[in-house]
Amino acid sequence: MRFFAAIRIAFRALLRNKMRAVLTMLGVIFGVGAVITTVSLGDGAKFMVQQQIATMGENVMLIFAGNFSRGGVSFGSGSSSTLTLEDMEAIRREVPGVRNISPEVRTSRQVIAGGLNTSTSIIGASPDYFAIRSWTIKDGSFFSEPDITTASKVAVIGKTTAQTLFEGNDPVGQVVRVSMGGGSTGGSIPFTIIGVLNPKGSSPGSNTDYDDCLIIPYTTAMKRLLNSPTLRGINVQTETMEMMPEVQQRIADLLRQTHRITAGRPDDFTIRSQEELASAMSATQETMQYLLGGVAIVSLLVGGIGIMNIMLVSVTERTREIGIRMALGARPRDVLAQFLIEAITLSCTGGVLGIILGMVASKVLTQLKSWPTLTSPDAILYSFAFSAAVGIFFGFYPARKAAQLDPIDALRYE
Repeated sequence: MRFFAAIRIAFRALLRNKMRAVLTMLGVIFGVGAVITTVSLGDGAKFMVQQQIATMGENVMLIFAGNFSRGGVSFGSGSSSTLTLEDMEAIRREVPGVRNISPEVRTSRQVIAGGLNTSTSIIGASPDYFAIRSWTIKDGSFFSEPDITTASKVAVIGKTTAQTLFEGNDPVGQVVRVSMGGGSTGGSIPFTIIGVLNPKGSSPGSNTDYDDCLIIPYTTAMKRLLNSPTLRGINVQTETMEMMPEVQQRIADLLRQTHRITAGRPDDFTIRSQEELASAMSATQETMQYLLGGVAIVSLLVGGIGIMNIMLVSVTERTREIGIRMALGARPRDVLAQFLIEAITLSCTGGVLGIILGMVASKVLTQLKSWPTLTSPDAILYSFAFSAAVGIFFGFYPARKAAQLDPIDALRYE
C-alpha cells in the first residue's frame, strides 16, 4: 500500500509543475520513440529481405556473367557475356547435387495486345525455371521441352502484365506481339499465351513487380529477340540447403576449368547463394539502423540528464517538506524511495508516450514513404525497461541527496 501511496504522491508532485514535467520528459519521449521507430524499420527491412529471398525459391544459387577486372578496375557481375548453354550443360552433367537448372536471358520490350500495350520484362528460361522459383500456374500450362527444342513462340504471362493487356479477360489462347527493338522499324513477333502465373506480388520498399513479366522459352528469346548465344545467368537449385556450399565450390571449379582461367586470375563469373544475397542486401540497412540507434541512445541519455536536473531542483524546492517528513518519523530510506519513485514515474511516463510516438511514426513512414516497418513486442518491452532504467540511474543521485539532508537544517531552510 505504501508503494502505491508513493506513486500517488509522485504524480501529485509532477502535476504541480505540468509544463516542467513535460519538458523534462521530452528527451525520454523522443529517445524511446526513436528506438521504436529504428527497430521497426530494421525489422521491416529484414522481413523485406526475407520476402525477396523467398521469391527465389528454396536452395537456389544464381550464376551471373561477368566479375572481372581490366586495368585495375572491377566491372562487376553482368559486365561481360561469358556464360553459355555449354556451361549449363556441363554443370548438369558433372556437378552432383543439382536438382534443377535453368538458363536465364532478360530484356525489356514493348508488348502489344489489340489496342493495348505495355513495356514489360521478357524472361527467357527453361521449364525448370518455374520449379526453381517456386512459381505456380493459375490458368493454362507451362511450356515444355519440345517448345525449347523448336524455339516455339509461346509465352507464360504474369498477373500484372495480363491485367494491363487484357483488362480482366482470359489471356490463355490470346496472341500478343513482342517488339523486336530498334524503334518503330524493328517489327514484332507474335506469341501465343499458354499460361497465366499465380501472383508473387511486389518487392516491399521498392518498385519491383515480380508479376510484370512475360516468360518465354530461352531458345526463342536468344534466337528471335536477342540474336545472342550468351546467357545473362544460370539458376541452380540444389537437393538440400546443406549441399549448397559444396555445389557452389564445384561449379566454380568447373567454370574456371571450362573458361580456361589460370591460377591467380579472377573469375569471369559470379556465384551468389541465397545467404550471400541476403547478407549483401542487409548490410546497408543494418548500418543505417546502427546510426539511428546511436541517435536514439543519445536522446535517452539527454533525457536522463534532464530528469536528474529537474529532480535536483525539486529536492531544493522541497527541502522544508523533507525536513517535516523526517521530523514526523520518515526514515532516510523512505525519502530516498519517494524521490526515486518520482524519477522512475517521470521516465516511465515519458517511455509510454515515446512508445506511442514511435508506433505512430512507424505507421506514418509506412503510409507516406512505403518503407516497410514491423513493430515487435520485444522492442516495446525493452524500450520501456530502458526508460525505467534511465529513471533509476539518473534519479538515484538526487534521491540520495534528499535522503542525506539533516532534518534540523532542512526545517530551517527558507
